[in-house]
Amino acid sequence: MEPDSEYTGAIDRGLEGVVACSTAISAIHGSTLLYRGYTIEDLVEHSTFEEVAYLLWYGCLPRSDEFADFEARLRRHIALPPQSFGWFHGLPTRVHPMDFLHAVVAGLSLHDPDANVMDEAATRRKAVRLTARLGAIVAAYDRVRKGRWPLQRHRERSVAWNFLYMLRGQEPDPEHVRLFDRCLILHADHELNASAFSARVTASTLSGLYSSVLSAIGTLKGPLHGGANEQVIRMLLEIESPSRVDAYLDEQLAGKRKVMGFGHRVYKEGDPRARILREMSRALCLETGRPELFAISEKLEKRMESEKGLIPNVDFYSASVYYCMGIPADLFTPIFAASRVAGWCAHAIEQYDDNRIYRPRGRYVGPTDQRWAPADER
Repeated sequence: MEPDSEYTGAIDRGLEGVVACSTAISAIHGSTLLYRGYTIEDLVEHSTFEEVAYLLWYGCLPRSDEFADFEARLRRHIALPPQSFGWFHGLPTRVHPMDFLHAVVAGLSLHDPDANVMDEAATRRKAVRLTARLGAIVAAYDRVRKGRWPLQRHRERSVAWNFLYMLRGQEPDPEHVRLFDRCLILHADHELNASAFSARVTASTLSGLYSSVLSAIGTLKGPLHGGANEQVIRMLLEIESPSRVDAYLDEQLAGKRKVMGFGHRVYKEGDPRARILREMSRALCLETGRPELFAISEKLEKRMESEKGLIPNVDFYSASVYYCMGIPADLFTPIFAASRVAGWCAHAIEQYDDNRIYRPRGRYVGPTDQRWAPADER
């Protein structure tokens, strides 16, 4: 028997180059990243995370009255529901923060009256709640594992301001708030990345927005996706000094081990997000008395490009940026989720608008002539 040969589409490991959907949310053009047609540089310079979330969901930048209403709704829902505070002290905290985030988001779905309502208005209400609350969950987790009580948000403050306040328990530095807000913008969406794709696949079954976000969180956790920035800072701290970069890199390359934070499946001429984060890293490392972290990063960048032709991706410099803000390394990926949730929601909304369930084919390469036999004859 011949295997089924009914495969007309492109087939590749990792679906490289395969177009899985049409989207108007974000696009990579060469070394340019666009959100709804706006360059990431333009948005980082002039916009806010809240405004970018509106742009991703509605396809346009809001008017003043529209934005005031949207911003107020987001800020109102940063406050976690009362029942969630019991979870923080009932769930184990000696776990990976992404697993904790996954559990709490699943718990929130049980108390959301819109959880299984599929109309557009309900989906957008859930998008607001999820985007507002993921950062608050991450901050509350960190405080509880340190024996502290979670803090409630300040209603008149932004998502970025509230995250830093709820994490540290003190009013954050305005410049750090602005830099963190820029990080949220940079991570908000990125075309059809692995977690956005998993969100869309789940959405295509009409399983609901919470299910889509839970699928995406699980996907983002992996070190080949969102978990890379955590590995980058551990690498930088292990190297310790610019003088040790060459020996470290020689050992890694000789052992054919992956150097985290370098290379990208799509960008070949440079990741525009990494260019922005590089300058943020330079300034913060100097400001916080850790210039060696930037020096190590810079030396790694030069050698990896000259010897391997690999360039930094978004994870490489975001690691030192977050570290110099005093954010624990194992929270880097959950923070990624707290930003990327805006993009996940946008992809789910777009999927619902013109839905067809994903059902790719698998090219079978196994045997076709097997016959069952009793156990004593095998």
